[in-house]
Amino acid sequence: MNLWIWILVACLLSYLTKLAGYLVPARLMENPRMTRVAGTLTIGLLASLTAVNTFSSGQALVVDARLAALLAAAVALWLRAPFLVVVLAGAAAAALARFLGAA
Repeated sequence: MNLWIWILVACLLSYLTKLAGYLVPARLMENPRMTRVAGTLTIGLLASLTAVNTFSSGQALVVDARLAALLAAAVALWLRAPFLVVVLAGAAAAALARFLGAA
């Protein structure tokens, strides 16, 4: 099949999934357990996305300048730096690591 057909099918499924969310009764969404689960899932998904983007290149695991950027950003967050400072710290750490020879 053509790639554009698969893209359109994925878009349609994504839209239908979002539309199905409106059919969930409000009493289920106000449940404290649902709020806890939704918050936990969000944190887990974000952490896994960060790990995959930091340690993978294609189908291989790698350690390169992205790890230095993640560590610098984590330290900046731990020090409660503003978001722009966190981003700049990560970018500067990656640039320095690449300058020093990290891939």
